[in-house]
Formats: sequence, C-alpha cells, structure tokens
Amino acid sequence: MLFALTSAALMLQAAPSVGLVSYDEAVRCAGLTQAASELEGGESAQGRRLYDAALYWSLAAMQAATVAGKPAPAAEADQTRARIAAVRQLNGDAAEARATLQRCQQKTPNLG
Repeated sequence: MLFALTSAALMLQAAPSVGLVSYDEAVRCAGLTQAASELEGGESAQGRRLYDAALYWSLAAMQAATVAGKPAPAAEADQTRARIAAVRQLNGDAAEARATLQRCQQKTPNLG
C-alpha cells in the first residue's frame, strides 16, 4: 500500500496533466472508484486495480481542490458524498455510473 501511495503521489507530481481534469470530475472518479473497490474487495485482480484507481483519484481530487483553493475538509466531505452516492448507483446497476467508472479507470495511470 505504501508503494502504491508513493507511486500515485509521484505520478501526480510528475504528470501535471491531472490539472486538465476538473475538480468535479476528479471527485466523481474518486467516489466511483472508491465505491467499486469496496464492492469488489481486494482479493481479485480487478479489486486491486480498483483500489489503485481509488487511491489515484482521491489524490487527484485533493490536488485539484488545492489548486481551486478548496479547504481539505470540504474536499474530503465531497469525496465521501460522491462515494456514498456511487455505492447506491453501482448497487442499483446504474448504466451511467458503470460507464463513467469505466472512463475513470481508463484515465487512471498504471501504478504497478
């Protein structure tokens, strides 16, 4: 986990392209990937990929919040709300949420 966290942090520092993603998009991706990771569990290969994606998008959302001048507690609360909404959507098999999750995963760099 520490390696993944360090890799994600270095990836964000080295790739300012995350700045091209809006705060809202980063929060949405963080919420969806966190929810999907929780629902999948970490035992499978897909579960590990989702965990890495959740870590990446959470850091990206916090970086976007910093750039936008949003306080960390507010950014964390936004991610929590996004995760809770995403759990409901993914449990309800919402096609739009699954399609957005897929796009978020495609935009996630390989942290392995």
